[in-house]
Amino acid sequence: MLWRSRKALGRALTTASKGTNSRAFSRGALAPWAGNNGTGGSRPVGGKMAATAQRTSTSSETSDELSFHNNAVSLCMLANRRHQTARVIDFRAGATAAKRNFVIATATRENLEKVYVLVERDEVHTWGRMGFRREGCVPGFYRRSDAWIMGAVIANIGPMKPERAPGDDDDDDLDDEPNVALELADKAIAKAKKLVKDVPEKSLPPMKVTTIKREVADKAAAAASKAGRALTGFELFSRDAERHFLSATGKNGFELIASYEVQPSFASSMLELLAAPRDESERLLTQSAIHALLGKLVEVNAVSTFSLAPADDLLLSSCFLANGFRKSAVLASHLVVGNKRRDAIVWSKKLADN
Repeated sequence: MLWRSRKALGRALTTASKGTNSRAFSRGALAPWAGNNGTGGSRPVGGKMAATAQRTSTSSETSDELSFHNNAVSLCMLANRRHQTARVIDFRAGATAAKRNFVIATATRENLEKVYVLVERDEVHTWGRMGFRREGCVPGFYRRSDAWIMGAVIANIGPMKPERAPGDDDDDDLDDEPNVALELADKAIAKAKKLVKDVPEKSLPPMKVTTIKREVADKAAAAASKAGRALTGFELFSRDAERHFLSATGKNGFELIASYEVQPSFASSMLELLAAPRDESERLLTQSAIHALLGKLVEVNAVSTFSLAPADDLLLSSCFLANGFRKSAVLASHLVVGNKRRDAIVWSKKLADN
């Protein structure tokens, strides 16, 4: 099996990423790189250890899937080019320097600023050892258990931590550093709560929700991006969930484009809104739109849902609060909206009993 250097792999990935929605990324023998000190290096891990890497195109022009497999690492990274983030899906449990360095090196080469992983409780300490921070959870993501979000801003990622002593299950040390993003989000939520008004359901502006095609949603996303308002381009979040697109329309020409995906195995869902309200009038319309969209999720038997929104957006935060969502995570440096990098709040809501 032929070897390629780290530099050669970088050229291959750079070439493949120049065109959006590329058809294929070469599959072959690629040498992994990692030093034993957690800082990366130019030599392969464990001597003669081959890896395969593959880039898979997606339906979105601003996301793709990077897969890596060798004797030490087996994972994929769902890269979101709009926000310069990547969700890591790990197929081999355990905290290893090889895994950590693979993720960091790939994120650096692909110009990704933030990486994160959703794991069950028993894997929290594993990713904490690799320098990731516990940022919160998505309640009921696995139906009867939560998905914990471990995140790392590449520029600030901490060092590899030593293994804990046998029988020591205390992972409170993962949160011992000040969390500036959380503090700022809590202050913003306190302000947003003052905007929330007790509006009876029957008093909300009427909203009509219709199903639309992906092409229509993409066109709307392009226009919102040009205007600097796009919160998302409906990029890939999960590998096997089916995407659906909706339009919520109300008075005075109001329209909110949204998308949701449901995890078929767990009946949990993700809800994405294309844009945030700009004024008080749109705030109430957006609140009504979210209420109507939740009705659609209940119709497809989703038992829970979550959504990401800029942590400093008071109007949008008040819309989620008014619809019974709660803050379940704060993701540092996670979104890019209007060319500005922002922290994100994960807003979560239970829709039905498990």
